[in-house]
Amino acid sequence: MAFGSRPAGSGKHRGSSRLSRKTAGYAGIAALATTGVVGSLAAPAFAADNGDHHSTQDNALGAVVVAEDLQGDIQDQAASQHRAAEHAAAQAQAEADAKQRAAEAKRLAEAKAKAEREAAERAAREEERKRLNTFVAPIDGSYVSTQYKAGGGMWSSGSHTGIDFHAASGTSVHAVGAGVVVEAGWGGAYGNNVVIKHNDGTYTQYGHMNSLAVSVGQQVTAGQQIGLSGSTGNSSGPHLHFEARTGASYGSDIDPIAYLRSHDVSL
Repeated sequence: MAFGSRPAGSGKHRGSSRLSRKTAGYAGIAALATTGVVGSLAAPAFAADNGDHHSTQDNALGAVVVAEDLQGDIQDQAASQHRAAEHAAAQAQAEADAKQRAAEAKRLAEAKAKAEREAAERAAREEERKRLNTFVAPIDGSYVSTQYKAGGGMWSSGSHTGIDFHAASGTSVHAVGAGVVVEAGWGGAYGNNVVIKHNDGTYTQYGHMNSLAVSVGQQVTAGQQIGLSGSTGNSSGPHLHFEARTGASYGSDIDPIAYLRSHDVSL
Protein backbone atom coordinates (compact mmCIF):
# COMPACT_ATOMS: atom_id res chain seq x y z
CA MET A 1 0.00 0.00 0.00
CA ALA A 2 2.86 2.30 0.79
CA PHE A 3 4.37 1.58 -2.61
CA GLY A 4 1.16 1.70 -4.59
CA SER A 5 -0.09 5.08 -3.60
CA ARG A 6 1.34 8.62 -3.78
CA PRO A 7 1.45 10.60 -0.56
CA ALA A 8 -0.72 13.67 -0.73
CA GLY A 9 1.92 15.89 0.79
CA SER A 10 4.57 14.76 -1.65
CA GLY A 11 2.33 15.35 -4.64
CA LYS A 12 1.49 18.79 -3.52
CA HIS A 13 5.16 19.65 -3.04
CA ARG A 14 6.13 18.43 -6.47
CA GLY A 15 3.23 20.23 -8.06
CA SER A 16 4.23 23.45 -6.37
CA SER A 17 7.88 23.09 -7.45
CA ARG A 18 6.81 22.31 -10.96
CA LEU A 19 4.55 25.33 -11.01
CA SER A 20 7.32 27.59 -9.74
CA ARG A 21 9.74 26.48 -12.43
CA LYS A 22 7.05 26.76 -15.01
CA THR A 23 6.20 30.26 -13.89
CA ALA A 24 9.86 31.22 -13.91
CA GLY A 25 10.15 29.93 -17.44
CA TYR A 26 7.15 31.92 -18.51
CA ALA A 27 8.57 34.98 -16.85
CA GLY A 28 11.90 34.56 -18.62
CA ILE A 29 10.22 34.09 -21.97
CA ALA A 30 7.99 37.10 -21.36
CA ALA A 31 11.07 39.15 -20.57
CA LEU A 32 12.69 38.04 -23.81
CA ALA A 33 9.54 38.80 -25.75
CA THR A 34 9.50 42.29 -24.23
CA THR A 35 13.07 42.96 -25.46
CA GLY A 36 12.10 41.79 -28.92
CA VAL A 37 14.80 39.12 -29.02
CA VAL A 38 13.06 35.72 -28.71
CA GLY A 39 9.38 36.48 -28.39
CA SER A 40 8.61 33.49 -30.59
CA LEU A 41 9.84 31.16 -27.85
CA ALA A 42 6.80 31.93 -25.69
CA ALA A 43 4.33 30.08 -27.93
CA PRO A 44 5.85 26.60 -27.53
CA ALA A 45 6.10 27.14 -23.81
CA PHE A 46 2.42 27.90 -23.48
CA ALA A 47 1.42 25.18 -25.90
CA ALA A 48 3.14 22.62 -23.74
CA ASP A 49 1.02 23.56 -20.77
CA ASN A 50 -1.61 20.99 -21.75
CA GLY A 51 0.97 18.31 -22.59
CA ASP A 52 3.60 16.55 -20.72
CA HIS A 53 4.69 18.49 -17.64
CA HIS A 54 8.29 17.40 -17.90
CA SER A 55 8.52 18.53 -21.52
CA THR A 56 7.00 21.84 -20.63
CA GLN A 57 9.40 22.28 -17.74
CA ASP A 58 12.41 21.45 -19.93
CA ASN A 59 11.26 23.86 -22.63
CA ALA A 60 10.77 26.61 -20.07
CA LEU A 61 14.14 26.01 -18.50
CA GLY A 62 15.78 25.95 -21.93
CA ALA A 63 14.13 29.24 -22.77
CA VAL A 64 15.44 30.73 -19.53
CA VAL A 65 18.96 29.57 -20.39
CA VAL A 66 18.64 31.05 -23.88
CA ALA A 67 17.29 34.24 -22.39
CA GLU A 68 20.19 34.45 -19.99
CA ASP A 69 22.67 33.86 -22.83
CA LEU A 70 20.98 36.48 -24.98
CA GLN A 71 20.89 38.90 -22.08
CA GLY A 72 24.64 38.40 -21.64
CA ASP A 73 25.17 38.96 -25.37
CA ILE A 74 23.09 42.13 -25.22
CA GLN A 75 25.06 43.37 -22.23
CA ASP A 76 28.34 42.59 -23.99
CA GLN A 77 27.12 44.40 -27.10
CA ALA A 78 26.05 47.38 -25.02
CA ALA A 79 29.43 47.46 -23.28
CA SER A 80 31.19 47.23 -26.64
CA GLN A 81 29.07 50.04 -28.01
CA HIS A 82 29.83 52.09 -24.91
CA ARG A 83 33.56 51.50 -25.34
CA ALA A 84 33.30 52.41 -29.03
CA ALA A 85 31.45 55.61 -28.12
CA GLU A 86 34.07 56.48 -25.52
CA HIS A 87 36.83 55.81 -28.07
CA ALA A 88 35.09 57.95 -30.68
CA ALA A 89 34.60 60.74 -28.14
CA ALA A 90 38.26 60.53 -27.09
CA GLN A 91 39.36 60.57 -30.74
CA ALA A 92 37.12 63.56 -31.47
CA GLN A 93 38.53 65.37 -28.43
CA ALA A 94 42.07 64.56 -29.52
CA GLU A 95 41.34 65.91 -33.00
CA ALA A 96 39.79 69.04 -31.52
CA ASP A 97 42.82 69.51 -29.25
CA ALA A 98 45.16 69.01 -32.20
CA LYS A 99 43.25 71.59 -34.25
CA GLN A 100 43.36 74.01 -31.34
CA ARG A 101 47.11 73.49 -30.93
CA ALA A 102 47.62 73.95 -34.67
CA ALA A 103 45.53 77.13 -34.64
CA GLU A 104 47.49 78.46 -31.66
CA ALA A 105 50.79 77.59 -33.31
CA LYS A 106 49.64 79.34 -36.49
CA ARG A 107 48.57 82.39 -34.49
CA LEU A 108 51.91 82.53 -32.70
CA ALA A 109 53.82 82.08 -35.97
CA GLU A 110 51.80 84.84 -37.61
CA ALA A 111 52.30 87.12 -34.60
CA LYS A 112 56.05 86.41 -34.68
CA ALA A 113 56.22 87.04 -38.42
CA LYS A 114 54.27 90.28 -37.98
CA ALA A 115 56.56 91.42 -35.16
CA GLU A 116 59.64 90.59 -37.23
CA ARG A 117 58.19 92.36 -40.26
CA GLU A 118 57.33 95.43 -38.20
CA ALA A 119 60.80 95.41 -36.63
CA ALA A 120 62.38 95.17 -40.08
CA GLU A 121 60.18 98.02 -41.31
CA ARG A 122 61.14 100.15 -38.31
CA ALA A 123 64.80 99.38 -38.90
CA ALA A 124 64.44 100.27 -42.58
CA ARG A 125 62.69 103.53 -41.71
CA GLU A 126 65.37 104.34 -39.16
CA GLU A 127 68.07 103.54 -41.69
CA GLU A 128 66.33 105.74 -44.25
CA ARG A 129 65.95 108.51 -41.70
CA LYS A 130 69.63 108.30 -40.88
CA ARG A 131 70.54 108.22 -44.54
CA LEU A 132 68.40 111.26 -45.26
CA ASN A 133 69.72 113.16 -42.25
CA THR A 134 73.35 112.08 -42.41
CA PHE A 135 75.86 114.71 -43.50
CA VAL A 136 79.49 114.32 -44.50
CA ALA A 137 82.36 116.61 -45.45
CA PRO A 138 82.47 117.56 -49.15
CA ILE A 139 86.14 116.51 -49.46
CA ASP A 140 87.51 113.47 -47.63
CA GLY A 141 90.48 114.12 -45.35
CA SER A 142 90.79 117.77 -46.31
CA TYR A 143 90.95 121.00 -44.30
CA VAL A 144 89.67 124.56 -44.59
CA SER A 145 92.24 126.75 -46.34
CA THR A 146 90.17 129.98 -46.39
CA GLN A 147 87.69 130.86 -43.67
CA TYR A 148 84.17 132.22 -43.97
CA LYS A 149 83.93 136.03 -44.19
CA ALA A 150 87.65 136.40 -44.87
CA GLY A 151 88.31 139.82 -46.44
CA GLY A 152 90.08 140.59 -49.72
CA GLY A 153 89.78 142.06 -53.16
CA MET A 154 89.15 138.70 -54.82
CA TRP A 155 85.51 138.71 -53.75
CA SER A 156 83.01 141.11 -55.20
CA SER A 157 81.17 141.39 -51.91
CA GLY A 158 84.38 142.30 -50.12
CA SER A 159 84.40 139.11 -48.05
CA HIS A 160 84.40 135.39 -48.57
CA THR A 161 80.81 134.01 -48.75
CA GLY A 162 81.88 130.44 -48.09
CA ILE A 163 84.91 128.38 -47.12
CA ASP A 164 87.61 126.86 -49.30
CA PHE A 165 88.68 123.23 -48.91
CA HIS A 166 92.18 122.31 -49.90
CA ALA A 167 91.97 119.89 -52.85
CA ALA A 168 94.22 118.99 -55.76
CA SER A 169 92.63 119.14 -59.19
CA GLY A 170 90.51 116.07 -59.91
CA THR A 171 89.68 115.29 -56.26
CA SER A 172 86.27 113.70 -55.76
CA VAL A 173 83.64 116.14 -54.45
CA HIS A 174 80.68 114.72 -52.48
CA ALA A 175 77.21 115.98 -51.68
CA VAL A 176 77.26 116.76 -47.97
CA GLY A 177 73.70 115.49 -47.52
CA ALA A 178 70.70 113.99 -49.31
CA GLY A 179 68.70 116.30 -51.55
CA VAL A 180 67.91 117.33 -55.09
CA VAL A 181 70.17 119.18 -57.52
CA VAL A 182 68.70 122.61 -58.37
CA GLU A 183 71.68 123.96 -60.33
CA ALA A 184 74.44 122.22 -62.26
CA GLY A 185 76.64 124.05 -64.79
CA TRP A 186 78.53 127.28 -65.29
CA GLY A 187 78.07 129.77 -62.46
CA GLY A 188 80.11 132.79 -63.53
CA ALA A 189 82.73 133.58 -60.87
CA TYR A 190 81.98 130.17 -59.31
CA GLY A 191 83.02 128.40 -62.50
CA ASN A 192 81.49 124.94 -62.88
CA ASN A 193 79.22 124.66 -59.83
CA VAL A 194 76.45 122.56 -58.27
CA VAL A 195 73.71 123.76 -55.91
CA ILE A 196 71.74 121.17 -53.87
CA LYS A 197 68.53 121.69 -51.93
CA HIS A 198 68.56 119.40 -48.88
CA ASN A 199 65.69 117.70 -47.08
CA ASP A 200 65.78 120.22 -44.22
CA GLY A 201 65.21 123.11 -46.65
CA THR A 202 68.80 124.38 -46.66
CA TYR A 203 71.08 124.66 -49.69
CA THR A 204 74.77 123.97 -50.34
CA GLN A 205 76.97 125.14 -53.22
CA TYR A 206 80.12 123.59 -54.68
CA GLY A 207 82.26 125.84 -56.94
CA HIS A 208 85.33 125.93 -59.22
CA MET A 209 84.98 122.25 -60.22
CA ASN A 210 86.65 120.83 -63.30
CA SER A 211 83.76 118.50 -64.15
CA LEU A 212 80.25 117.71 -62.94
CA ALA A 213 78.68 114.26 -62.40
CA VAL A 214 75.05 115.29 -61.74
CA SER A 215 72.29 117.24 -63.47
CA VAL A 216 69.37 119.44 -62.41
CA GLY A 217 66.51 117.51 -60.84
CA GLN A 218 68.65 114.55 -59.83
CA GLN A 219 68.27 113.09 -56.34
CA VAL A 220 71.54 112.66 -54.47
CA THR A 221 72.54 111.05 -51.19
CA ALA A 222 75.10 112.01 -48.59
CA GLY A 223 78.59 111.16 -49.79
CA GLN A 224 77.56 110.73 -53.44
CA GLN A 225 80.12 112.05 -55.91
CA ILE A 226 78.83 115.12 -57.74
CA GLY A 227 82.00 116.11 -59.59
CA LEU A 228 85.76 116.68 -59.50
CA SER A 229 87.52 119.66 -57.98
CA GLY A 230 89.41 122.16 -60.14
CA SER A 231 90.11 125.87 -60.63
CA THR A 232 87.39 127.15 -62.99
CA GLY A 233 85.85 130.63 -62.67
CA ASN A 234 87.35 133.28 -60.35
CA SER A 235 89.97 131.06 -58.74
CA SER A 236 93.63 131.42 -57.79
CA GLY A 237 94.30 127.67 -57.89
CA PRO A 238 92.72 124.23 -57.46
CA HIS A 239 90.38 124.01 -54.44
CA LEU A 240 86.69 123.56 -53.61
CA HIS A 241 84.59 126.58 -52.75
CA PHE A 242 81.78 125.46 -50.44
CA GLU A 243 78.80 127.55 -49.32
CA ALA A 244 75.81 126.89 -47.05
CA ARG A 245 72.67 128.93 -47.74
CA THR A 246 69.11 129.44 -46.56
CA GLY A 247 68.03 129.89 -50.20
CA ALA A 248 69.17 128.99 -53.68
CA SER A 249 70.39 132.49 -54.61
CA TYR A 250 73.60 134.36 -53.93
CA GLY A 251 73.50 136.46 -50.76
CA SER A 252 71.65 133.95 -48.53
CA ASP A 253 74.87 132.45 -47.24
CA ILE A 254 75.37 131.26 -43.63
CA ASP A 255 78.48 130.08 -41.77
CA PRO A 256 79.43 126.80 -43.51
CA ILE A 257 81.48 125.44 -40.59
CA ALA A 258 78.65 126.03 -38.10
CA TYR A 259 76.23 124.49 -40.64
CA LEU A 260 78.27 121.32 -41.03
CA ARG A 261 78.85 121.01 -37.28
CA SER A 262 75.11 121.36 -36.66
CA HIS A 263 74.79 118.24 -38.83
CA ASP A 264 77.46 116.37 -36.83
CA VAL A 265 80.26 116.90 -39.33
CA SER A 266 83.58 117.61 -37.63
CA LEU A 267 86.21 119.68 -39.47
